[in-house]
Amino acid sequence: MSNLNPKIKLNKKENINIDKIYSGLLQGDRFSLGKAITLIESTKPTHKEMTKKLISECLKTQKDTLRIGITGAPGVGKSSLLEKLGMYIIEKGFKPAVLAIDPSSNISGGSILGDKTRMPELSMSENAFIRPSPAGKNLGGVAKKTNESIIAVECAGFNPIFVETVGVGQSETAVHSMTDLFILLIQPGAGDDIQGIKRGIMEMADIIVVNKADGENIINAEKTFNQYSGIISLLPEKESGWKTKIMMISALTGNGVKELWQIITEYENNAKTTGYYRKNRKNQNLSLFNEYLFNNLIEIFNTDPNLNSLYTETKKKVETGLMSYYDAGDFLLKLLTK
Repeated sequence: MSNLNPKIKLNKKENINIDKIYSGLLQGDRFSLGKAITLIESTKPTHKEMTKKLISECLKTQKDTLRIGITGAPGVGKSSLLEKLGMYIIEKGFKPAVLAIDPSSNISGGSILGDKTRMPELSMSENAFIRPSPAGKNLGGVAKKTNESIIAVECAGFNPIFVETVGVGQSETAVHSMTDLFILLIQPGAGDDIQGIKRGIMEMADIIVVNKADGENIINAEKTFNQYSGIISLLPEKESGWKTKIMMISALTGNGVKELWQIITEYENNAKTTGYYRKNRKNQNLSLFNEYLFNNLIEIFNTDPNLNSLYTETKKKVETGLMSYYDAGDFLLKLLTK
């Protein structure tokens, strides 16, 4: 059975057994994992409640996996690199997972979900799991339920977990808040337009990889490498104490894949030795809590019949300038406290 983007339908008549799904996750069953993520991504109220129960169970067996975010402009070769890196570490005894976020149309909401064709070899491995998900209207270059999907994947025993994002954009950096290690891919010639790369992404990158360093691209790749080497020397020191590393690689030939994995391993060992790994996870948990609380507060105003009309009316007042946003916020919060 292919593990690519499982189209597992959660039929209304189907009796979804959360305990059975959870048991399957503990056994590393990819079918159960696909079903779990389908449940997680469902917007049905009953499925949301089931998801809460499932995630709560998964958190009880949470493991110290490595979560790796990988970003870069479309066409830079993120999927090709993950294909080569994934196959390499499988030989080392690892079971990698890739949560690949595909862009969605702002008009139709449709998504290409093309990563299944860009990682054909990795997708056929019994020791890997690939799940493309549409980004939808969610900002940050990640799908709305990526955090919960990561927890389910960890429960199923896959490690490391790669989160391949849509591409580099203003809100792309959300992936940084849910991963342990952040990789930025750039292509030869990108150094000619350094302003095109957001400074915020540069500052967050733990590893910068100049991809497509092969054939006629070698000279441009070396030029880009040298330009970015100068840039990272000027970046502020990271909280983790890690100094951003830069390297050249060829996802086409596989040259540099071994060295990239060595740097990733070095980062993981350093983060766990210094205590930054655990500190970062605690911060992530607090961020998830705040996000969940905020989203549910908004949902209360959207769904509660008594509050919804006041919420809609207050939004109009803010929109037209009849009420300031902080007075409006205080007004609605006081309604909740009553």
